[in-house]
This record gives sequence, structure tokens and C-alpha cells, in this order.
Amino acid sequence: MKRKPTIESARLSADGKAWRHWGPYLSERAWGTVREDYSAGGDAWNYLPHDQARSKEYRWNEDGLGGISDETGRLCFALALWNGADPILKERLFGLGGPEGNHGEDVKEYYYYLDSTPSHSFMRMLYKYPQSAYPYGALIEENRRRNKDQPEFELIDTGIFDDDRYFDVFIEYAKAAPDDILICIRAVNRGDQPAPLHLLPTLWFRNTWAWSGELARPSLHAESDGKNIRAEHTDLGAYTLYCESPDALLFTENATNTERLYGVAGTSPYVKDAFHEYVIGGHADAINPAGTGTKAAAHYQVTIAPGETATLRLRLRKSEAAKDPRFEPFGDFDSVFEKRGEDADKFYESVQSAALTDDQRRIQRGAFAGMLWSKQYFHYDVGAWLNGDPGQPPPPAERQAGRNREWQHLGSMDVISMPDAWEYPWFAAWDLAFHCIPLALVDIEFAKSQLLLLLREWFQHPNGQIPAYEWSFSDVNPPVFAWAAWRIYQMENELHGVTDAPFLERVFHKLLINFTWWVNRKDSEGKNIFQGGFLGLDNIGVFDRSAPLPTGGHIEQSDGTSWMAMFCLNMMQIALELACTNVVYEDIATKFFEHFMYIAAAATNIGGGGIALWNEEDEFFYDVLHTPDGRDVPLKVRSLVGLIPLFAVETIDPALLDKLPGFKERLEWFLTHKPELAKLVSHWDVEGAGKRRLFSLTRGHRMKRLLKRALDPNEFLSDYGIRSISKFHEANPYVLSVNGMDYVVRYEPAESHSSLFGGNSNWRGPIWFPINFLLIESLRKFHRYYSDDFRVECPTGSGQYLSLDQVADELSTRLMRIFERDASGRRPVFGGVDKFDHDPAWRDYVLFYEYFNGDTGAGVGASHQTGWTGLVAELIDRHGHG
Repeated sequence: MKRKPTIESARLSADGKAWRHWGPYLSERAWGTVREDYSAGGDAWNYLPHDQARSKEYRWNEDGLGGISDETGRLCFALALWNGADPILKERLFGLGGPEGNHGEDVKEYYYYLDSTPSHSFMRMLYKYPQSAYPYGALIEENRRRNKDQPEFELIDTGIFDDDRYFDVFIEYAKAAPDDILICIRAVNRGDQPAPLHLLPTLWFRNTWAWSGELARPSLHAESDGKNIRAEHTDLGAYTLYCESPDALLFTENATNTERLYGVAGTSPYVKDAFHEYVIGGHADAINPAGTGTKAAAHYQVTIAPGETATLRLRLRKSEAAKDPRFEPFGDFDSVFEKRGEDADKFYESVQSAALTDDQRRIQRGAFAGMLWSKQYFHYDVGAWLNGDPGQPPPPAERQAGRNREWQHLGSMDVISMPDAWEYPWFAAWDLAFHCIPLALVDIEFAKSQLLLLLREWFQHPNGQIPAYEWSFSDVNPPVFAWAAWRIYQMENELHGVTDAPFLERVFHKLLINFTWWVNRKDSEGKNIFQGGFLGLDNIGVFDRSAPLPTGGHIEQSDGTSWMAMFCLNMMQIALELACTNVVYEDIATKFFEHFMYIAAAATNIGGGGIALWNEEDEFFYDVLHTPDGRDVPLKVRSLVGLIPLFAVETIDPALLDKLPGFKERLEWFLTHKPELAKLVSHWDVEGAGKRRLFSLTRGHRMKRLLKRALDPNEFLSDYGIRSISKFHEANPYVLSVNGMDYVVRYEPAESHSSLFGGNSNWRGPIWFPINFLLIESLRKFHRYYSDDFRVECPTGSGQYLSLDQVADELSTRLMRIFERDASGRRPVFGGVDKFDHDPAWRDYVLFYEYFNGDTGAGVGASHQTGWTGLVAELIDRHGHG
């Protein structure tokens, strides 16, 4: 359905780059990241932990609470708080590092991204700040005490919110112009007693001078009125932060407190943690009395009565060459905020279907907000990181043989869609492909730019590999960029009535290189069976598939092979589209069709060696362990590994074939002269609904058998989607005995008991949105061929038969149900916590977790991974528009 134009959509099309110059690009966490790790052994969490973050200047990025920055992360703004009881100034979100939590890293705060337009002309978030001393020690000690069989100990479990003595701190931004940002901070006392609060809106420059030897250091200084802060930068120009009636302006340097960390005097007495020392320690000499520095804050001290609100108004505005004497920074403040809020509402009215319930609209808008707030500035030059900076001590020699050493070409200074701004404050390639689908609903140009970005020469390896993620760029993620590019290409046509062939062609050319890398590196024996490693499915297998196996030998992967079959069909579809205007692409489309056929054959009988990924006895696909002594052992775990073959499906309209007679002729020749291959593909020679043609890795019979298991409540089908491992393995764990060791896989609906891939990485039972989404997409493709006449039992054993399109709708409904309020007022995502479900100050603030309990739908893992869980926005969109 084509969209109606709005003021916000006009901003994006007319001057989108200017309006995107400022945004939520400031990270929620820069400490504990690979970029900031200069240890010999790659111990990122311990090299720069949370306790040091307030005192140590960062090399690559910055972080803050509810903050913004320019698109190069040079000038940053965020809020700091103190409740009069905490041991430290609240300048950034607290959480446990990977080694501290009983299920790995975990943010221990409650914050919610409430709204954002794509241009960031209007943004809102909420942070819930306790009025009692924040229980840092209790959270660390209790989680350290617990084992993997116990749940994580969360902030709500400490009882700190039991009496409602906390502040709701709303942080809001509205742009009067691209470089004119109004800032409103509202602190609401939810308690029953008056409560003190210090608020410190903070402006600072990312430290570039300590590393680069820049002579022209940026500066902040107090203006003559004593209310405003002027920022000057040789590249950015000058900005003024207008502060309405501050109690004081504080200044220091964004520089390491070497005395606190290392017992060595620094070059300046004014250091990064000066505001902590000034506000909490009472050390007046910690701040610069001259009113200059590279970090500054407006200090407000208030006591807020029960139920009352304290409001701060600020404005960050690019300075004009000549100051306008008529300009009053707060004269139009309220009217601009009101107008931008109206703009946001009208924009989302154009996006959201009127058929949705209020709750569905709220969930979808929250998903969009989380995705847009998770756009982060990512700065990482691997060569400089490995080799060190001029004038700085060289990094340990060990790092030359350590992490990311093969990626010295990679250098990023880009805004990228992150999975989670705290837990995953770095890009992840296959996550990003899924992010682009819901992002395309609100900002098609940004979605396209993200796919193109990771295929640019400063990201994609010269050998063709796409970097996986910061902890190991060389890990292998599923090849889903072609699928995402084709999907976005179609969405632009549906939403805006235009197609972008140059975008499709640019992506296609780079993915040709990536496809060649897959063939050369992950099918080294030329069998058309692929060994991609763990392929993002952490903990799903018997072994770590990226590491040497305890048995020796190698694993022939059902999912790796299926992903490549899907990749072939995606590339074939793109090539056919491009061939409509350039006949050269017909030959390439034929190449991908033929490669798909050979993969389909290999999945049944690898290289003619009698090894099949399809197990006829169980009617399921399994990985096969090929041992050094020549044995082939099916790893009989009923997992997503066996369902991913369903993703390799595509239909072709005969009208398209008629446009490409050369491709059609070569196709028919191949199918005529290679009948042993043709019979492996579902009904090529039988016309389907609307005379469509079907390419599929799973023939009709196999598809039915896979769906029988997938739709069985005793196996994969949960009330909230498709589980990642069959519930059958709860009572019947899979056990493989090797060299006196038992390797066990059992159904685990939530956190993993295995630490194979770290604390909270678990595909052994929970519901994951990306795989569910691809399954839904595949079912709709099958339906386009088979039509309503083809029905399967859903749920298995129920006696109810649905078309494949209806099955896709049913799975979508179950996934949406995770977030929707039920008849009793509960949202499954909240995990049964009464306060979250029923308290008016909590119940409508939905979080989009990394994955979800396979039995209850409760959110698990990273609490703000709106990245791929944001796919729920697209499911809601289809539900509303039909």
C-alpha cells in the first residue's frame, strides 16, 4: 500500500542527510568492548570494566545515558544523575560483564526507547532511577553466587522498586532545524516522600587529540552570561548549549584520571571523573575554575515532591557567524516540541494500519523506536588498533597473532544499526540484514545504505568475506544479504511505487564476490555441502562447529548447505530481475540455478558417496559427522538445523520467464538433460497456482513431513512461535559418547546450561525471531505455488487443516502474542512480574529481547535487542494491512 506523504517523509527525501546529522549515535556502552581492549590476551571485559569507565578516556567511542552525538561522534551530549545516595555518579548504564553474570553479560537497568522519527527530529526515552543507593555490589555478588541452573538476579529482584521510590526520567529531543536541537528532561517522583535529585546535562568532545597528536584541540567554555556553554571545533564549527537557569556550570577535561587508576600524576588536575568527585565527593577543586575544558555540565539540584515533576530545558544550536539579537532560545521551545510531536504522530499514522488495536500500534511504534535509537556511531580502525598510535606505548606483541588480525583493511567511522546499544554495541552482519526489513518500513534509504555499507571496500574482505562481528570478524554468519536486498527492493516498490535497480545491482556485484568466498572456503572438497561453522546458531549443536572437533574429522552441515541453497535462489531471483533490462544477467541467473540444483542433489547424496543429510527413517534433516576413520554419523538432534532447508524456496511467475527466453531455454535444456537433478526439485514441470513455477530444496512430501514436526506442540510449536530445538529432547536428550565423554543436547526453553558460546547464547529451545520470520516468509512462498487447496494440519494432532498462508498467519499471531496484553492484563514478555504487568507506570513499556522462553514467551538474553526482534513491526504491519 503506497504511503501518504508527510512532513517527516519530506524531510527524509528533501534533505535527509542534513536532518540525520544529529541522532542517538552515542553508545550506551563503550567499556568492555573489543575496540577498547589493549590487553595481551584479549580480555576485553576486564581490561576496561565499568568501574574504570568514569575515569578513563576512550580511544574509539564514547558512551552516555540517553545521549546524542553528531554522526562522527565528535561532540556528545548525555545526562548524568545523582540521587544523593549512590556511590557513583550515574553517567552510564550499569551491567555485568560477560565473566560476572551466571548467564553472561547483562545490563541491570530499566530504560525504554519510547519514540523516534527516522530523521530524529523527535525522540523520547525513559530511564527509571531508584531513589535508594543503587545495589551495584548486591547485583555482582548474587549473580556470581548463582549457577547456570538458576535465573539471573535482576534489579527488580533487589526490591529497590517495591515502594515506588524512584524517578521516571524522561529525556526528549526535538529539532527546530538539522543543527538546532531542543532538549527537555522531566524527572517525575513516583514515591510518597520528597526526594533530592542532581541532574547534570553534559556536553563533551570525544578525545581525539590524545591519540592523533592534534594540535587544534576543541574547547568548551562558559559564555559571559554564566548560563550557556560554547563548543568550538575546527571541523564541526561552533555550537552553543543554552541552559535554562542552571545552578552552576562545571568544566573539566575528557582525560584519564591516571592517579586513580595507576597511582601516577596526570598532565592536568582536571580529569574525566571530575563531576563525580565534585558532586559526590564534595571536592570543589576537581573542576576547572577558569570555566574551560573539553567536558562540561550544567548542574541542577532539585527536591521533587511526591507525584511532582522537575523540568529542565536546554538547546544545542549551531552558532551563527553573527549572533541574532532577537534570538530567544526558549521563546519557541514548547511550540517546537509540540509541532515535532505532531509530525511524529502523523508520520506513524501514515505507516500504521487503522485496523490495528491501540496495543498493537503501541508495540509496533515501540519496536520502531528501539530500532532507530540503536543507530550507533561505530569507530574502529583495525590496523591502528593492532599496531598502535603514534606517541603511545605499542600494543602487546601477542595481538599481532590474535583477534581480527586478518582484517587490517577494516576501518569504520560510520553510523550502523546495532543489535543492542548496551549488550551488542557493535554491528553483527546477519543481525543487520534482518534489521533492514523493519527499518525499510520507516526509512528505506537508511535500510539500503546499511546493506551497501557492509559490502564496501573498508568492510568486506578482499577475499569476499563479510565481517561477522567485533569479537571475531572471521566468524561465519548465514548468507542472508541477498535475501534482505531483494526483500527491500520489493518493499520500496510496494510502499513508494518505485524500484531502485542501481541499488540491487551494486549489492549483487559485491555478493558475487561473497558467494565465491563461500564456495572456495566453505566447500573446499567441492561437494556442494558447506561447513560454515556455527553460523550464528550459538549452542545449537553437539559441538562447537567452528572449533576442532573432539572426534576429529568434520561436520557436513544441513543448515550451512541450506543457507547456500537459499543464497543461490536469492541471487538467481535478483539476476532475473536485472536481466529484464540487461540481457547479460540471464547467463548469471542460469549459473545460480544450476548451482542450486547441484546443492539439492548433494543434500540427498553427498558427492555420490551415499551420505544424506535427509534421514529417511526420521524424515528430518540432520548434520552428519564425518569421522577420520570414514564413518558418517548423523547427529540426530531435532533442531532448526533440520528446518532451515525449508528456507531454500522460490517461485517464478511465467510472465517473467516469457520476458527472458534465453534463460527459459537453457533452463529447460538442463532439466531435460539432467533428469536425475530435475526430480530433486519440487514440481518444476508442473504448473502451480497462477501457472507459477517452484524451486525448492524440499519436495512436497519432505515439506509436509518437516511441517508435521514443526507444527507439533510436543516438538517445535510453542504458543509463542517455533522453538529452536524440539521439546522432545526435554525428556529424551541427545547423547553422543566420544572418548569417555558424553556430549549432551537437551531442550532448554530459556537460558542455556551450556557455556559453549558464552553466557546467554542459547539456541537450545528458545524462540528466535529471525528464524521464525524466515519460516513465515517461506510458507508464504510455498503458498503462492500450492494455493489454498494445499492444506496441512495445524497444530499437528488438532484435526484443524490450514493453508500454508494461514499457517504463516498463525505463526505471526503467536509471535505477536509475546508482546500483547492478554485478557488478564499480562504480557508474556514480562515473565509474570506483577509490577511490569499491572503498574500503570510500567505496563505499557515493552522491551524487545534477544530471544524468548520456548514455553512461556518471557523475554530472555539482551533486553533491548530490538534489532532482529524488531521484525515484529513487519509482522504487525502485514497483520494490519492484510
